[in-house]
Amino acid sequence: MTDELQIHRVVTSGVLGAGRPEYPPGGVPIENNVFVVGDDSSALIIDAAHDAEAVAAAVGARDPLGILLTHGHEDHVNAAIALADRLDTHLYLHPADLFLWEETHGVDRLPDFELADGAVFSVGGHELATLHTPGHTPGSVSFYAGSIATLFSGDTLFEGGPGATRWEYSDFAQIIESINTRLLTLPAVTTVHPGHGAATTVGAESPQIAAWLERGW
Repeated sequence: MTDELQIHRVVTSGVLGAGRPEYPPGGVPIENNVFVVGDDSSALIIDAAHDAEAVAAAVGARDPLGILLTHGHEDHVNAAIALADRLDTHLYLHPADLFLWEETHGVDRLPDFELADGAVFSVGGHELATLHTPGHTPGSVSFYAGSIATLFSGDTLFEGGPGATRWEYSDFAQIIESINTRLLTLPAVTTVHPGHGAATTVGAESPQIAAWLERGW
């Protein structure tokens, strides 16, 4: 194994839902976390939000091994095609979220490969394992780098609770099950990097699950 992985958080800004009737006129401003994970020679990119050039700049001259999408929501994939073209690399998405991808990008250009539970990606002598964690969306996944006790949770787990489940395809009971059985079973010291906002740890979030259940979100 090589040295510890470098994790570069790129905070990108955009507007969610512009022109859609279910959102306010002009949409909703939003910031996303995009993570570039690697060493001095290669990198994996987790999510592709808003600003392909900013993410490409963080990758730099390193070999881009792929763009791993935590789920298909617009704000996590809207820069995916531009970024894949800019870096000349592949896109990975769980097939259960393809319908969400198509809402943003249509059907003419689809992700290159399907993510599956247990799929492993190697970078810098370390491995990231794919964990299918549905609930926020049917195809939501998280990526776990066990060698450095780090989890990239997308919109499944945040500091203070689970991701939103307000859509007809979402399921609060399912996201709780995903968090409880797939994420909170990881070591307490595991750092959790979500798709928005600050990092947390498994140990900090585990005691709160009863409160989340009581409040219902």
